Amino acid sequence: MRRSHVTTVSLLVALALTACTNAKDVLEPSAITPPAASAPATQGSAAASVPAPAPSTAATATTTAGAPAPITSAQAAAILAKTRLQIAPIVGASVEAATPLTAELQTRARQRGITLAGSQDQTATHVLKGYFSAMTEGKDTTVIYVWDVYDPSGNRLHRINGQMKAPSTGSGDSAGADSWKSVSPATMQAIADQTIDQFAAFLSGKAS
Repeated sequence: MRRSHVTTVSLLVALALTACTNAKDVLEPSAITPPAASAPATQGSAAASVPAPAPSTAATATTTAGAPAPITSAQAAAILAKTRLQIAPIVGASVEAATPLTAELQTRARQRGITLAGSQDQTATHVLKGYFSAMTEGKDTTVIYVWDVYDPSGNRLHRINGQMKAPSTGSGDSAGADSWKSVSPATMQAIADQTIDQFAAFLSGKAS
């Protein structure tokens, strides 16, 4: 009887120790596995990995497509070859100054492949009218010029203007007809070259 009591007590003690051990395991914070918190991070990573949309090139493509193609030298030459230029009488310049000017206009035009039309030629495609004045200041004389380009119907298409200063070659007055005595033929020839070159550039620019 006494042994049975001792055995019973021993079993109760063992059960109590076992229960305490299990309760400790349950209440120990390290034994509790924290819930997974990687879902938001995963979503953030997925959002960050999405590539940004490529910039639109529609505007660039439109600009490139809308830009006119530059004119080639062959096309420019063909335009000049079809041109028949009529040079009207020069207004404002003396005969001595206008003579080398007109001669150089003709020479330069032929060099650029432009055909000259006579004053009575009805096949002219363009008419060039020039207006000149000269002014002497000290040892220099300035020639001021304006050229108007017309079509056969009399509509003005373009204007070329400029001025050229050069050393005086004579004893002209500060203004008026006598100033032309101070203008050298070389000055008028240089103006003629510039005029034809600008006229040719106008034709090429109009075609483009």
